Amino acid sequence: MLAAIDLRVGRLVELEGKLYRTTYYQSVKPAKGGGFVRLKFKEVETGNQIERCLDTEEKVGEPDVEDKEMQFLYKQGENFVFMDLETYDQIELTSNEVGDNWQWMKDETKVDMLIFKGRPVSIELPINVELKITHAEPWIKGDTATGSTKPVTLETGAQVQVPLFIKEGETIRIDTRTGEYKDRVNS
Repeated sequence: MLAAIDLRVGRLVELEGKLYRTTYYQSVKPAKGGGFVRLKFKEVETGNQIERCLDTEEKVGEPDVEDKEMQFLYKQGENFVFMDLETYDQIELTSNEVGDNWQWMKDETKVDMLIFKGRPVSIELPINVELKITHAEPWIKGDTATGSTKPVTLETGAQVQVPLFIKEGETIRIDTRTGEYKDRVNS
């Protein structure tokens, strides 16, 4: 068990049998009476948010979670197949469980999978991934407005905005947290 005063932003807790990540923490010490902690949590699986005010010594559950390094192997129908890099066991996740992360996953991408009560609840991608552009409209000389961008399609099927000079066939680096173009990768 964890005391409410020991929680910090990013810490995982178990409330009512569900896994939550702390997104907001504020310790309050009023002039009269005991102190308390104002907290906001986001459920890891669904993204639902809740708020709680707890006494500083009130206890919350410390979750039994396991963080495993997994490798994305391939997509099979609507499911995504991952392999445990230690045991070589394979796990299938649905497109709902993977969420928008599919946009940045190509075969052999390594991810961190969070396992709670024996089943996967979330995956975390590397911050940056390198993906090849499979379709881009050609750049016409004279289109030089500052900051102009164009849409391109990546090898995963995702679409992003890139500067006009980027061509089809080039490899670019994407920030998986924002889904934005960072830079070109030198071949």
